[in-house]
Amino acid sequence: MSQAQFNHVFLAQRSSLLRTLQRMVNNPSTAEDLLQETYLRVTRALGERAIDHLEPFVFQTARNLALDHLRARKIHARTMVDDVPQEVVHSVAAPASSAEDAAHAEQLLERLNVSLSELSPRQQQIFILSRLHGHSYQQIADELDVSLSTVQKELKLIMTICIGVAEKHDGSLKP
Repeated sequence: MSQAQFNHVFLAQRSSLLRTLQRMVNNPSTAEDLLQETYLRVTRALGERAIDHLEPFVFQTARNLALDHLRARKIHARTMVDDVPQEVVHSVAAPASSAEDAAHAEQLLERLNVSLSELSPRQQQIFILSRLHGHSYQQIADELDVSLSTVQKELKLIMTICIGVAEKHDGSLKP
């Protein structure tokens, strides 16, 4: 599909896309920004590969961008302490951990590190992009040039490994 054909599809669907985004993010200005980002992302994707079903791809890209925005906004809202006076923030005591808890955590991290180092390089990269950098599945798929399904399956496998390590570790400490 050529850029001219995409432009035609985009212009024909612009109003519908914008309404969808406005319903999702509940902010007309943000919806406009996401619409522009959708255009840029799809243009870049067209330059990298052929897209058979362009219209659904455009809507899915817009939807993913809106969901990413909502996730980021939710995280930002949870981590904001701007409205809390500094003396209150500093007066909140961190829970004290015992030396035993610290040793337990260190052992668990060591075991997780060993298990994660046995993953393939692509699996390690998927894990890092997802869990450390907070990328969406679609962003990871785009960056690594793999399908969204591949990213989902790999992360499911990786998380199963992590849960198994944690369960084994907790089981080994029980009397």
